[in-house]
Amino acid sequence: MNSRELVLGRIRDAITLAPARESEILRNYRTGRTMSADARMDLFVDRLEDYKAHVHRCTATEIAEVVTSILTAQGLRTLGIPAGLDRSWVAGFDGTLVVDGPDVPAPELENLDAVVTGSKVSCAETGTIFLDAGPSQGRRALTLVPDTHICVVYRSSVEVGVPEAIAKLTPERPTTMISGPSATSDIELERVEGVHGPRNLHVVIVED
Repeated sequence: MNSRELVLGRIRDAITLAPARESEILRNYRTGRTMSADARMDLFVDRLEDYKAHVHRCTATEIAEVVTSILTAQGLRTLGIPAGLDRSWVAGFDGTLVVDGPDVPAPELENLDAVVTGSKVSCAETGTIFLDAGPSQGRRALTLVPDTHICVVYRSSVEVGVPEAIAKLTPERPTTMISGPSATSDIELERVEGVHGPRNLHVVIVED
């Protein structure tokens, strides 16, 4: 008997002697932490900036102005948006607007300079923004291919911790978690941005 057969034999014996049993998994996550609204937002912004994301704060009536100023400052002329996005958010944009949909091939998303989306929920403790492919967020590829992502986050959607944020998601929906712009490091710890997604993340926090 060789080593492979010995290992597989022990696995078979273990399965036979201890058949799998269904049991309830206890998920005693720490929840219910109290934090004032201002402290929660300060923590969220601190985390975002630590990840090198650009943070902009405004009221609901100023979203279009902020989005337009970001696009103008960066010289971005081709903008992609999900089909369900509130069009008033991009009302001031005078460049080429591409509405994403099933008929738009994923490779063509590379032609977009930027994308504007909404968000589902965010976590202050980790500075993470959650997208669930809702009407204002679109498919995952739309937020991963363009070089710049402008994400609108309403203040009321920011939770303190991960368990609270996860509880707001629907398990059956695809979830994308964003913690700053895409970045990675090689063995020498040289940071490289834009490898797996946008190099530039702009978070527009709306005081609703």
